[in-house]
Amino acid sequence: MTNSSAGVCAIKVEFIAQKLENCNNIQETESSLKRKLDSNITSDNKKLKCENVEEPHKNKKRGQNKARPKTFQIDKQNKPCPSIIDIKSPDEQQKCQFPNCKYIHNPLEYLQSKPKDIYEKCHLFDVRGRCPRGIACRFGLSHITAEGYNITDDNKVKAWKEDTKNSLQTSIQIKLQKKKYDFSIAESVVKRMDCRNVSQKIDSTLENSNALNKVNSGVITDEDLIKLLPREKKTIQWQDKLYLSPLTTVGNLPFRRICKGFGADITCGEMALCESLLKGLKQEWALVKRHESEDLFGAQICGNNAYTITKVAQLLQENTELDFIDLNLGCPIDLIYKKGGGSGMMHRLPALETSIKSTSKLLNIPFTAKIRTGVYQDKKIAHTIIPKMFDWGVSLITLHGRSREARYTKSADWEYIETCAKAVAPLPIFGNGDILSYQDYLQKKELAPSVQGVMIGRGALIKPWIFTEIKEQKLLDISSKERFEIIKKFTYYGLEHWGSDTQGVENTRRFLLEWLSFLYRYVPVGLLERPPQRINERPPTYFGRDDLETLMASGNCADWIKISEMVLGPVPDGFMFLPKHKANSY
Repeated sequence: MTNSSAGVCAIKVEFIAQKLENCNNIQETESSLKRKLDSNITSDNKKLKCENVEEPHKNKKRGQNKARPKTFQIDKQNKPCPSIIDIKSPDEQQKCQFPNCKYIHNPLEYLQSKPKDIYEKCHLFDVRGRCPRGIACRFGLSHITAEGYNITDDNKVKAWKEDTKNSLQTSIQIKLQKKKYDFSIAESVVKRMDCRNVSQKIDSTLENSNALNKVNSGVITDEDLIKLLPREKKTIQWQDKLYLSPLTTVGNLPFRRICKGFGADITCGEMALCESLLKGLKQEWALVKRHESEDLFGAQICGNNAYTITKVAQLLQENTELDFIDLNLGCPIDLIYKKGGGSGMMHRLPALETSIKSTSKLLNIPFTAKIRTGVYQDKKIAHTIIPKMFDWGVSLITLHGRSREARYTKSADWEYIETCAKAVAPLPIFGNGDILSYQDYLQKKELAPSVQGVMIGRGALIKPWIFTEIKEQKLLDISSKERFEIIKKFTYYGLEHWGSDTQGVENTRRFLLEWLSFLYRYVPVGLLERPPQRINERPPTYFGRDDLETLMASGNCADWIKISEMVLGPVPDGFMFLPKHKANSY
């Protein structure tokens, strides 16, 4: 079960493209994109390609995605000052409080320099009755007056209720930045747990030497901690739930809303770094935001020591609405692993033990964990760690059936997942890996009948309707028109989340393009010779049943940009995109 190589996805003969014609088309598309990228070559002569970045060997930067250029950057001098963005009448206009502000302060002046609107109708105005981006909105024709004032529909404004939770409050951010937030509860729990662990080690040593009766160890008991934290822990019924994996970058709030619409039971925010949350960084706190449709939602955190993990647990419990908190023990990225976080914690059991015991004692919601089979492919250790983690206080463990070393080059080992789940049954374990259809789901459940549920990652990115397929137990042949409507819905959700101004539009475009780098891998059921599609099978170049389906099947990011332009308008000058997730397997 652990060895795999990318197979060939069988396409019906009538849809397979001729090799020669296909090569010419690809070369033509790539050359046109290369010319576009070459026009933006930087002074240090970086050679940008659609999927790779080459630099002189001596100047090569090390680390994850160091060479990726920013997709788009707005000049401050072309942006409106916040003091004029959302003004309904001349009476509301106030003078900017910052004397050195470089933004535009005259609404009419900004409107003259503002880029042309993308479309005439603003989704946010239609839904909420007020667009918070005001005159900066790129869909503002329906709610901006000629004088530069923002129109509102008072009836819709009164009916609208905020649907996003867990935003970072300014007062909390200031306390975190000034290091004045009260973490006394978390610090006390960790200190006591550290003392208890040391005492237990002393007792163990003394027992082995038959000297236990000679020493008063002063062990701190569970009762001491219970007095400190008299809480009843919330319970969750995990059985037979479909869990959308916490996916870095692509598992954003708009994408999770798409998956909830197709039947995902459990959703979880993208991995948030504990250190960044404790510093009050807005971009990190955005990862724990929750939409009201996410009825069973958790935040995933990643840290490398008990103090930061427990502090973040206290911080989130006191300032957010979460159903559970998940600890990442599987992240394979070097930057995280070398600091002892992610999958690195699997080899640091004392730190892991203190982290889990302290955090689970502090929380009144379940504390869960996601783990890999091990760090090395030939040395699986999850079965030795999982029983201990349940003893320490974890409520649920999700086991990804690959090692850190394997990444996605091997098939998930569901037989090993079953070994681990069977060893701790009836305690809940979820399995994760290689589910792209309801047939895959049934097969994995047959291989691992002891797991209580499954987590789905890449399968949801490639076809988010997989949750509906599993619940209805049938393959859905989604047409190109239906798929395009899903993309449109994502852009609407993106504009709600990131905003409808230029910055928000380009953020939405960037995350849409990241998603399209997975979405193009879907092969429509009607084109398959032998359905269902397997997750690691590469199809030959093929034509779809219509032009849109052919475009959606392209693996060239120039075509992904074309799709984004169909819903978000033309890309701005200087726009570049390099996909972040360049997987080493299909």
